[in-house]
This record gives sequence, C-alpha cells and structure tokens, in this order.
Amino acid sequence: MSNHFKFGIIGCGRIAQRHAEHINKVGKLSAVCDIVFEKASTLGEKYNANVFTNVDDLLMKQKEIDVIAVCTPNGLHAEHSIKSLDGGFHVLCEKPMALTVKDCSEMIEAAKRNNKQLFIVKQNRFNPPVAAVKKIIDEGRLGKIYSVQLNCFWNRDNAYYNNSWKGTKKLDGGTLFTQFSHFIDLLYWMIGDVEETNGYAGNFHHQGIIEFEDTGVLTVKFSGGIIGTINYTVNSHQKNMEGSLSIFGEKGTVKIGGQYLNELEYQNIEDFKIENLPAGNPANNYGQYQGSMSNHDKVYQNVVDVLSGNGVIATSGFEGLKSVEIINKIYNNFQTI
Repeated sequence: MSNHFKFGIIGCGRIAQRHAEHINKVGKLSAVCDIVFEKASTLGEKYNANVFTNVDDLLMKQKEIDVIAVCTPNGLHAEHSIKSLDGGFHVLCEKPMALTVKDCSEMIEAAKRNNKQLFIVKQNRFNPPVAAVKKIIDEGRLGKIYSVQLNCFWNRDNAYYNNSWKGTKKLDGGTLFTQFSHFIDLLYWMIGDVEETNGYAGNFHHQGIIEFEDTGVLTVKFSGGIIGTINYTVNSHQKNMEGSLSIFGEKGTVKIGGQYLNELEYQNIEDFKIENLPAGNPANNYGQYQGSMSNHDKVYQNVVDVLSGNGVIATSGFEGLKSVEIINKIYNNFQTI
C-alpha cells in the first residue's frame, strides 16, 4: 500500500470525517480548511494536519500536497476545485460534481490546462451487487434491456436541514443533487444517456424548510429506446426505506435493493446466476440518518492507483458532468404541484 501521497481537505463537515479516515490509510492528511475554525481545528488535531480557515492560504502554503479533497457544499465545488487545479493540485471532488453543466465543463477544462487529474466521488459503483450487475450487462447476459425502475425512498427530517446550507437552491441545489445523485449516476453508467424526462415534483413535508422538492415522480427515455421510471422522496416515515434499481431485459430480470443498493434482492437470468457476492461496506452513518454505502476506501485506493500509474480513473469529470446534465434535464421538465 502506497503511503507517500499527501492530501488536503477543503470543507470539514460530516463527509470530511470519512475522507480523513481513508486518507490516513493510504497517505498523509497534511492540511484541512473550513471557514468555521472549530471544525477545521477538530479534524486537524485528530490527524496532526495544518489548519486553515481560508482556501487561498492552504493552496499557497501547502505546495507539497498532491491531492485536494473538495468536501464543501455542492454550490462551492466548482470554485474550490478550479482553484485547487489552478494551484497545481490533483482534485477529488465529492458528489455532485457541481450544480450546472457550465461549472462542470470549467472544472474539466481546469484539469486539462493544468495537466492534473480530476476524480469525482461516485462510490455506489463499488457496491458488490451493482458491480456484479454492471458486469453482466456489459457481457450481454440480460440481452436487450427493455425498461428500468429506480426507487429512492429515504428520510430527511426537519432537523437535518436546520442551520445548514442543505435545503438551499444556491448551495444544495435539490434533492436529486444531495440525496440521489449517486443513483442518477448509476442509471447513466449502467443503462445509458437520458434523452427525455417528464414528471411531477412537490414539497409536501418541508414547506418553509427547504427551497425545492422533497418528492418526485418521473418517466425517462434513454438513448436506444429503453424506458424507465424514477420515484424518489425524503419523506419515508422516520427512517430510510429503500434504494432500489430493477432492470428488465430480454434474457433476465434483476433487482438491486436494500436501503442503499446494497443487496441483490432478485435475479432470474437465462442460464446464469450471480453468486458469491462479497459483503459490502455499511452505509455512511451520520447519527440521525444514513447515506449511501461507504465505499470511500475504494475511491481512495483508485486515486492512489491512478497517481501511481497502476490504475484507470473510476469516475471521470465527464461522467460527473453527465449526472449533473441529467439532473438538470429532469428539473427543467418537472411540473411542480
């Protein structure tokens, strides 16, 4: 295991704790930054890292760092990633890559002009059942794909949004960005690009709390004629209920389910069976709620492998852009009720 790479973290909220934990296994956390000194100080002291409250100061004073992990609010990802790339650092950006296609494109251009790698966190690609189903799709074992159904039924209560950037259009962007962008990424990665969307959205339980929808129902047409549905909400009573993807093909049907796409719930495939799946990691646990499966260990191993010349980037900037493009297409075609 290589441990000579040095990392910095911009944004010291909850997900930064997960990043720091895995950075410590593959390299050295050299510096952390947050506009709230107490957050940066607490994380920095734990890992003996230098503490900053200004991004420019970190980028100017810590030139020995190899990779900057951007863990700030969604609406700041582009600004902080571009600054870091222009400062001469590789960047690992949390999901979603940004909130607009324009910002994503500018991030990609910044990586190109500085000859630096831009990694996007899409850890659900590493879930064992997801990886297994992706493999059999690529091998053609399901034959022609006819339709897909994505269900995302989670809970985010009012306390989740209190005194936070979450729930704001400017920094959060919407439920599909913060809660379910991983799921949209998997649709693109496994099924293909999205041509058309139509649907309805509403804010049923979080009026005065968030500035966008808490529930959406939509139909999707993929390139190649595949059709699908997406149903999502953060109004599941008291706790997460389900995160599932069902795929109906010419030669088989599969369903990946559980709370966060962590279980192979159903398979009926012509002359084939998925067997001996490894156990997956638990979900990211944030106390009052859970997020997606915690595969940041695999994300960081991919970063190290790529920078060591022994790997291929797991999720490129272009793939991160496609998720943002699809989400914006969905939002632009919603009817709000």
